[in-house]
Amino acid sequence: MNLPKTFHLSLQWLIICALIGLFSGSASAFFLVALEWVTQIREHHAWIIWLLPIGGLIIGLLYHYYGASVVKGNNLLLEEYENPQQPIPFKMAPLVLIGTLITHLGGGSAGREGTAVQMGGAIADQFSNWFQLDKNDRKTILILGISAGFASVFGTPLAGALFALEVMYFSKINLKSVILSFAVAYAAYYTVEFWQVQHTHYSIATLPEMNGIHLLWTIGVGILFGLAALLFSRTTHFWSRLFSRHIPYSPIRPLIGGTVLAVILFFIGTTKYIGLGVPEIVKAFSTPNESYDFLLKILFTGFTLGAGFKGGEVTPLFFVGATLGSALSVIVPLPIALLAGMGFVAVFSGATHTPIACTVMGMELFGIEGGIFIGIACLSAYFASGSIGIYHSQIVKGPKYHLYQKINRFRLDLF
Repeated sequence: MNLPKTFHLSLQWLIICALIGLFSGSASAFFLVALEWVTQIREHHAWIIWLLPIGGLIIGLLYHYYGASVVKGNNLLLEEYENPQQPIPFKMAPLVLIGTLITHLGGGSAGREGTAVQMGGAIADQFSNWFQLDKNDRKTILILGISAGFASVFGTPLAGALFALEVMYFSKINLKSVILSFAVAYAAYYTVEFWQVQHTHYSIATLPEMNGIHLLWTIGVGILFGLAALLFSRTTHFWSRLFSRHIPYSPIRPLIGGTVLAVILFFIGTTKYIGLGVPEIVKAFSTPNESYDFLLKILFTGFTLGAGFKGGEVTPLFFVGATLGSALSVIVPLPIALLAGMGFVAVFSGATHTPIACTVMGMELFGIEGGIFIGIACLSAYFASGSIGIYHSQIVKGPKYHLYQKINRFRLDLF
């Protein structure tokens, strides 16, 4: 073994992790503060919703004329990992930041994960050129960017590291990427802590004993969470295809979509289904939601993102899962906070095919004591959510892939 070379490489990757964690964590901290700022402006000035079409047009023009190479967002990161072609342009970071803030200011229904992950990926990939890294090392860099972005924006370093690895899992992951993913996740997480930016805290106060009856109920609601994830993914893809097919000039899509959203929001008279929806998520842990809340969030988010507005899908997935679990509490004999917490991460698990990361995220957010319930719900949702998730460029194999292959073969033999 060449010890000097090994030491040099180890030092190089340590520096890279520290810098990616610092820059990505700082970007996420700024984004979280700015997001809260624009949200408060919107909540205190309801008339701003009428500017959503103009905001949509601005986003559309920005991406049409300056961001065509990065418009794929998270899918571009997945594609570059699977088949490295060109470095991720740094402009992905400011464009998605501006687009997301405009979306939330105007009242679009979107999340923040996509923004943080894209900023992390764009920032991280700049190190590929600076350090003259080859294609294999560039794959590691992309994992680090996703890990740093996810961990910093949600305050869940373990889940962030695992999410970056699991979402890429079937594209081959090496041991170096695993170790570095955890290192950069904690670097980004502590950077946000350094900037004293707070994350939302949740809790599950009461946990029942795990027995046969509770196991069956957990599996049952997990399947429902998986079906909700399936509906969310299909709805988002449906609106995206519809807008693309009927409106060729992309800047007009969010203009028209924003107009429709503004009119609908005016007539329904509530803002609970727009933005991140964090207050409604927190409320779901203590007060049963209406049975249609999760459906309306799916509709608003799918339409918003499909029209071309920017932001993530994950926080809306949290909303969908938490409100569905909360609504189920009137018929399912499990504590409302537990049902909301299971839904919170299980719908996310089904929509991203990442049951391990989502289980760990649930334990980071709600406590390790409920891990068995959370894990079963996430696994059930994972299998029930179908083979299509929110990231159409994600490679889906493993147990779910083989299960659906068998189901499809059975259908062909049957008919």
